[in-house]
Amino acid sequence: MTDAASTTMSATLAADRESAPTDFRARVGAFELRWSGDAPASLSVPTSTHAGRPGVGLVQVFTAVEQRARTSQAYWRSALGERLRVQGSEVTTDEEASCAIVVQTDAVSGIEVRTTVTAPLGARAVRVEHEVRNGGRDTVVLTAVSSATVGFGRSQDDLDDVVWGTAASEWLAENRWSETSLRSLLPDIALALHGQDARGHAAVTSHGAWSSGEHVPCGYLAREDGEALAWQIETSAGWHADLSQTRDGGVLSLLGPTDLEHQFAHELLPGETFSVVPVAIAASPAARDGAITELTRYRRWLRGPARDQDLPVVYNDFMNTLMGQPTTEQLLPLIRRAADAGVEVFCIDAGWFADPAIGDWWSTVGEWREASTRFADGGLRRVIDEILALGMEAGLWLEPEVVGIDSPAAKLPDEAFFQRFGRRVQEDRRYHLDFRHPSARAHLDATVDHLVADYGISYLKLDYNINPGAGTDHHATTPADGLLAHTRAFRDWLERVQQRHPALRIENCSSGAMRADYALLAVTHLQSTSDQQDYRLYPPVAASAPMSILPEQCGNWAYPARDMSDEETVFTLVSGLSGRLYLSGFLDELRPAQRARIAEAVALHKGLRDQLTDAVPFWPLGLPTWDAATVCLGLHTTDGDLLFVWDRDAAATAFELPGVHGEVDVLFPADAVNGRAWRLQPTEAGCAVATPAGLGARVLRVHHG
Repeated sequence: MTDAASTTMSATLAADRESAPTDFRARVGAFELRWSGDAPASLSVPTSTHAGRPGVGLVQVFTAVEQRARTSQAYWRSALGERLRVQGSEVTTDEEASCAIVVQTDAVSGIEVRTTVTAPLGARAVRVEHEVRNGGRDTVVLTAVSSATVGFGRSQDDLDDVVWGTAASEWLAENRWSETSLRSLLPDIALALHGQDARGHAAVTSHGAWSSGEHVPCGYLAREDGEALAWQIETSAGWHADLSQTRDGGVLSLLGPTDLEHQFAHELLPGETFSVVPVAIAASPAARDGAITELTRYRRWLRGPARDQDLPVVYNDFMNTLMGQPTTEQLLPLIRRAADAGVEVFCIDAGWFADPAIGDWWSTVGEWREASTRFADGGLRRVIDEILALGMEAGLWLEPEVVGIDSPAAKLPDEAFFQRFGRRVQEDRRYHLDFRHPSARAHLDATVDHLVADYGISYLKLDYNINPGAGTDHHATTPADGLLAHTRAFRDWLERVQQRHPALRIENCSSGAMRADYALLAVTHLQSTSDQQDYRLYPPVAASAPMSILPEQCGNWAYPARDMSDEETVFTLVSGLSGRLYLSGFLDELRPAQRARIAEAVALHKGLRDQLTDAVPFWPLGLPTWDAATVCLGLHTTDGDLLFVWDRDAAATAFELPGVHGEVDVLFPADAVNGRAWRLQPTEAGCAVATPAGLGARVLRVHHG
């Protein structure tokens, strides 16, 4: 938000007339910052007794010298954070958001924290950012700073009916959401009797550079009466979400990297500043789905101009197809069939740079020059010319942050790579570039500029297939400090690349979705949701992805194969249609009926994709377990609701979609598959569905009123 675009809505330190003169409030969207002369600023929702609680300091600062004011294992009540006092505040607004800025200082250490809380208009959500400045005379070593610490509930009893929603994640099995009773994590231990707050905690933590490789950086706290609070942490480095309890209710702390969990520390010399990892918090009285709706609206605001990008249908030759071994002979038939199906971007995946004689090219990547021996009679340029001649745009795969140990690019200076104790970090025969170093950035700038100028590339699939551990200690206080700085430099590089090449679209891939966070998704186009090659296992991944990724960014793979039945072909296409249709497979080998089904799916997706940019997700059957027989994702759109339903039960099945009211019909496939129709029947509670025996999936349309 610029000063020119904003207008002052409330003056500095405006006192709330209904409170004591020392009680101050700053309203920002549905949220409120509150503080007094003897208490730091806190964040809450005035209309809720669940989301936020006055008296819980919003920012907690831990240093090598001072940790907590009172012993516990939780990330709240830091000694320094408890001493912060507001020195000034301002609330402004523009056409997209309102913004509150609060400056707090600690008189003992000289630490100053400038907090910016931004509320996009039309969303009950805020973005919280802090800048920590050392205004004292002595060096301060930060060991953890909370991005947001908020209370929830108003008493110990309020925790009894709260659930904690988080998602486990790993390669091929992303987005596995579950709910846990808060009392199973934070037991009732009669705090009032002891006259003290609890000392324990519960947490989810991400380590290394796969920000969603263990847990999705998003979650929620939902109360039985429907009040819900959702959050996301916006970093590609380590993060930590921490729960604790007090006599007055619960406390949620959201953090980037920490000393204890990630080997993090950052030395702050007098006058220096440190930017804390930003987070988003959303609140809703409409339960989990309502809170995720607010986060969805927030994510669209966060993307800024990128949200106006078009949504082309992409074909990629990797999944269950060429698997990193492309050649001219194999690509040309795929290109022609993709064009026939209505594809708009054809992306050549990994291997285009590797001599086929090498075989395993894993340790040779990093130079990013075409392997002429793969592309007879005209080289890679001939293949790309064929893509362009058939009316599609051309894409290529890159893994920009890695250099194989056997690559010519490994000759870059040691300072351009991650280092520990003076030596390069090696993970699975690869080094990791450090994008803080100009040689690393220059190498990739030259690569991208060459591919765009000399090949006409307008789509890059950027992959990330190693996790380099704690990070790099080169020019950093600790390894995690170096990792965080690298991830920020990489994001900055992505932005600069797109400024130089405005027509270039960038896919955020990372062994599927091992780094699916909104530090990167805010500045990229598409997110591959998985590397899962078994189409029967994809539905829970695709259905759960919109919990943490915008529907229009969910690149869900559909990879029809000749040995699939007609119903199985529809099944994988429904997975693709449930987000952004991302095609693969040997299209040239398919039966005519299968090719017709793909063309139907592509045409339908083109008719629906503009609705994705306003759609908000819901889950009539709840978030699916990994082995759920029936899976359903709903999208509320401006033209009614879409339901994507998968039946993985071998037997004929009957089930009900609760809360689904209105006229329901099958949108895809347009006709019964081999006479196997799904029966839909309205009921008082929703819509009854009966499916024939065997695997099946459908896209349903719900017409309202």
